[in-house]
Amino acid sequence: MSEAKFGPLAGVTIVDLSRILAGPYCTMLMAELGARVIKVEPPGKGDDAREYGPFVKGKSAYFMSVNRGKESIALDLKAAEDRKVFEALLARADVVVENFRPGTMEKLGYGWAELHKRYPRLIYASASGFGHTGPDATRPAYDMVVQGMGGIMSVTGHAGGPPTRIGMSIGDIGAGLYTAIGVSSALYHRAITGEASKVDIGMFDCQLALLENAIMRYFVSGAAPGPLGARHPSITPFEVFDTRDGHLIIAAGNDGLFVKLAQGLGRPELADDARYKTNDLRNRNVDALKADLEATLKTNTTTHWIEVLDKAGVPAGPINNVGQAIEHRQAKARNMVVTVDDPVIGPMKLVGNPIKLSGFADPPTRRTAPALDGDRARIKAELAI
Repeated sequence: MSEAKFGPLAGVTIVDLSRILAGPYCTMLMAELGARVIKVEPPGKGDDAREYGPFVKGKSAYFMSVNRGKESIALDLKAAEDRKVFEALLARADVVVENFRPGTMEKLGYGWAELHKRYPRLIYASASGFGHTGPDATRPAYDMVVQGMGGIMSVTGHAGGPPTRIGMSIGDIGAGLYTAIGVSSALYHRAITGEASKVDIGMFDCQLALLENAIMRYFVSGAAPGPLGARHPSITPFEVFDTRDGHLIIAAGNDGLFVKLAQGLGRPELADDARYKTNDLRNRNVDALKADLEATLKTNTTTHWIEVLDKAGVPAGPINNVGQAIEHRQAKARNMVVTVDDPVIGPMKLVGNPIKLSGFADPPTRRTAPALDGDRARIKAELAI
């Protein structure tokens, strides 16, 4: 039995039609929480992500990272025999997840209205570019399209710089997270009422929801905010500062922390400066304050100042690269590096599950991602087909 079976979603079966990232990320999280996820892929090449690098011994590590712990069966949903298998799966499932363009499932005869009629307890979850309603519902979209359309790129980077994509797929990952929340909520609602729901997630909507601060500022001022580099738009000091040998993040999020910062740096007079007495004043005088702080910070190293500010109780830290972040002692202590033992690759490290729940194990190993159609025989035997 898989370690994931001991999670809080044990007993939940998800039929996963999704591919690439948004949907697979959602179902991977739910597999981590104990759900059984049966990945239904098109025969031949399977999920497009199987062809995305980086590759290890010919296998996609990209695919492995968001499909571990699942099962795979290849089905042609236009072929009568495979439709029979698919419908047998739906009859036993709790949730079906897809991220096709709206209308695709209806053309196959598996839209929400039809499935709800035939399988009234089946929760239907869709993650698409723009959701199932509105004038842009049928438009195709990938992560970077919604990063651009959703406004997040307009507040990323430095003033006057070129458009900058966020360094990870926030369009897909955001949608995957919201889909997982939607499915979990629908499961709870069904447990209470017996009613199944349709979960309709648009990647564009998710980008807007993630821009809470920027959109709030637009509503208040009427002006669209732009990029500010590495500083917070509403809190000061809350940005990156130069030290003697590099950079340091300081996040003094309230007046009390600013006093501690000034004292910790040996600059208590800054806390009494009329320009810096409140957060609002510090925001108005952000450039002057940065110059005052860097005059001191540039006299010593990043490591030195982190130690000083830790003792002073001021949130501060370095700018780690990805390797430094994943090798950090805290990442190791929190089991954020796990291992899968793949039959082709061998032991492979992947990022762990950030959701820690009392009463449920968080083992250091996980099941690997499935081979395309690798569970077909067992699944068909289970369905007696």
